[in-house]
Amino acid sequence: MELQFAHRMDQFQPGIFNLLNDQKRQMEAAGRKVWDLSIGTPDFRPEPHVIQALTECAQDPANWVYSLTETQELVRAVKGWYRRRYGVELEDGEFLSVYGSQEGLTHIGWALCDPGDVVLCPDPGYPIFEMGPALCGAKIVHYDLLPQNGYLPDLEAIPEDVARAAKMMVVSYPANPVCVAAPRSFYEKLVDFARTYNIIILHDNAYSEIIYDGREGLSFLSIPGAREVGVEYNSLSKTYNLTGARISFVLGNRQIVDKFRTLRSQIDYGIFLPVQAAAAAALNGPQDAVVRQREAYQARRDTLCGGLRSIGWNVPDSQGSMFVWAPIPAGYGSSEAFCFALLEKTGVLCTPGSAFGANGEGHVRFALTKPVEQLREVIRAVRDGGVL
Repeated sequence: MELQFAHRMDQFQPGIFNLLNDQKRQMEAAGRKVWDLSIGTPDFRPEPHVIQALTECAQDPANWVYSLTETQELVRAVKGWYRRRYGVELEDGEFLSVYGSQEGLTHIGWALCDPGDVVLCPDPGYPIFEMGPALCGAKIVHYDLLPQNGYLPDLEAIPEDVARAAKMMVVSYPANPVCVAAPRSFYEKLVDFARTYNIIILHDNAYSEIIYDGREGLSFLSIPGAREVGVEYNSLSKTYNLTGARISFVLGNRQIVDKFRTLRSQIDYGIFLPVQAAAAAALNGPQDAVVRQREAYQARRDTLCGGLRSIGWNVPDSQGSMFVWAPIPAGYGSSEAFCFALLEKTGVLCTPGSAFGANGEGHVRFALTKPVEQLREVIRAVRDGGVL
């Protein structure tokens, strides 16, 4: 029997990640040391009071039922956190819990996009931004994030016919993979742009709490008019290290949230109640661990970026996120070629910029997921490996 698969699956290829992982396994099997800085999985742990809230809730068999919606405890926690952290007053019906931002960003396209609708996505950008709309048959049009513009979109450079045709635009700052933060003035322009062209904005705000050098990690919803034009995703994965628990929120425009909730009611039964209890505990509890974690990430950034510059690799400091965006050294034909050479010669594994779009070529991304002591080992390995 010859199996026939959906043509959309042609978009999903094993690609570079599988190849790099295979080489990593071969090196480890041969007894070689590998520092894996390719994947953004936090190595910090949830706070004890968060774990306690989850385990205590899970002890009650009554909490193993379908939740269907958010608990009142979680509703109050989200509202309180947004009020304290961003000065944003959320109303009932203005947010919805989802199984992490990746799942939410993928499925919201089903509620917003018809086949052929134009969706604006960043290049370079996190791949999931365009995968969800593409599965809906939407037409992806990329807008450029270029170093000469500070990796901010040049809204005026988007052709007027494209802007008028666009149904939706995905924006994310602090930005993965380019590691820059956007000023409030950019968001003000973005809201005006969305109003002018009737574009729905999806803002992924995963890294507002991992931002450096005293910069402001703000919410899109704190900008006047933002709730008229879009929604924001805010995740507990990176801020509170609840990565495997899978809980995030879609917040903002009530009509969008309502329509998305209607869609989800057909395919989902709500977030597991113990996970909701853990999320509420994280949001309501002491926030000093969030500050300590930010300081630890900044120390890692200083170690990696400053250390690489000290050995002749001009890597700029990340402004935010748990990553570093580095131009590849001279003499390499592509970011993939450099990644393989770096892994083979030094044991350091990173992600080629081409994985994030055409404009990512010529760069690589490092994840700040190792402590300072190990990052110093990385610097020595790069220095002694002959890749520069």
